[in-house]
Amino acid sequence: MRLIGVSICLLVLSACVSTRPTLPRMPAPAALPMPWAERVAQLQKALSWQLDGRAAAAIGTQGWQASLNWRQRGDVAELHLAGPLGVGATSLTKTAAGISVNGAPPSEAVQAQLQDRLGFELPIDDLRYWLLGVPAPGTAFELTLNSQDRAERVSQSGWTIDFDGYRTVDGELLPDKLVMRRDGVRVRIAVDHWVGPS
Repeated sequence: MRLIGVSICLLVLSACVSTRPTLPRMPAPAALPMPWAERVAQLQKALSWQLDGRAAAAIGTQGWQASLNWRQRGDVAELHLAGPLGVGATSLTKTAAGISVNGAPPSEAVQAQLQDRLGFELPIDDLRYWLLGVPAPGTAFELTLNSQDRAERVSQSGWTIDFDGYRTVDGELLPDKLVMRRDGVRVRIAVDHWVGPS
């Protein structure tokens, strides 16, 4: 009898204990996008990044397609183009001394050979920045921003660059596709893989 009485008391006491309602967990607030001016300054100073993708050029009625690999390490850019149409395999290294093509030291003859092979003068100094979605520093430009506060169009050094898409890379939006146009030349670049800038 005593055991039954204790059990009843425990049941009554447990019924009187109020339980706290479980509140749903709120998701962490999304990080605000970096303002444009701050983002430009950061990406223009980026020393190390790389991408793998594809490039297609149309020069009048001619053209070529190639895989594209770009490695940027400080002021040294290494660019490799390989494709069945037109360019074959071409390796470029851009240093302070100039552009080396397939191991040949920089010279005006090498520059002319590269231009002849590609069908246009490659704006490699500016392209380093355009691939990151920002204008090159130190040169006048015109800019149109999209709804994400990212470059939609940049006009600089005689080229017009349209950015067709962005992807998130290590918390940063970097170009996914871009199209460059100048004087009858159209170059489309699609990025398949990014290693973000640092």
